Amino acid sequence: MCEDNQTEVTVFSILGFQGLYKYKILLFIIFLFSYIVILNGNFVLIVLVSTSDHLKLPMFIFLKHLAVADVLITSTIIPMMLDIILRDEKEISVTGCIIQMYLFFIFESVQCFVIALMSYDRYLAICNPMRYNSIMVPHVCLKMIVGSWILAFILTSEIIMVWQLHFCGLNYIDHYFCDFGPIVELSSSDTSILLLVDFVVSFLVVFIPFSLIIITYIIIFITILNISSNSGRKKAFSTCSSHLATVCASYGTLITVYLVPSDESLFNTNKFRSLLYIVVTPMMNPIIYSLRNHEIRRTLQKMIVNIRFQLKTK
Repeated sequence: MCEDNQTEVTVFSILGFQGLYKYKILLFIIFLFSYIVILNGNFVLIVLVSTSDHLKLPMFIFLKHLAVADVLITSTIIPMMLDIILRDEKEISVTGCIIQMYLFFIFESVQCFVIALMSYDRYLAICNPMRYNSIMVPHVCLKMIVGSWILAFILTSEIIMVWQLHFCGLNYIDHYFCDFGPIVELSSSDTSILLLVDFVVSFLVVFIPFSLIIITYIIIFITILNISSNSGRKKAFSTCSSHLATVCASYGTLITVYLVPSDESLFNTNKFRSLLYIVVTPMMNPIIYSLRNHEIRRTLQKMIVNIRFQLKTK
């Protein structure tokens, strides 16, 4: 509870990008353009995989749900970020702030799990090709994806503990969204148990999937090196190069931002680092997969041709 000379905080003030106010129009244009690119690129992937029969393969199914997670993550953060940039800061209720944080945690967790599932798919395709079609059947892929969502909801239920925190006095968050670290820092309650739970959840959501990815790729690289022909090695590596780039981008930034020691001086640095997985990675994923995968490029070209043909016939 708050002391007698303190009042309970019911509203947080999100400060956004302090010190960059004179560049706010430029920042607004950059992030708005990035958001449009993210939505268009990921929606195109979702539509292509959903409507094209020859793309209804496990890897593309996982890619579609990765695109869904990317859209949800950015849509949870960027619209409010744009509003903060124009207003210089924004007030949000404590309840609304915690809800945003909860949604972000769910979607980010799903993204981590889906990326791990994609590495397992690549492991089976390269290391156990004879068993691939019997294991990665559609209903099994669906169960994996549904399981990822259920697991994300269960693990992120730690947010219930955040609801029980008390906030007294200061209500300024030096960030552009309601992130876990800055919110816990403002609390006047004992957060030791919450921080321990958060560490365990972070370990389960980030470290375990990342460790499984590392193990699968070690086995994949050993298998590729044992392929006798150069063309075979190149073909095998090309099938997982796009996913490997996504792994490095997504997990690299998450580990850097969320698994470093909790230090107040790091918040401002992490605020800009977090742009990598909120803006850059969701924008780059469709580009990476579109450029590296000829099936997606071919399907996209056919869709463009069909759209042009329909426009001409009208």
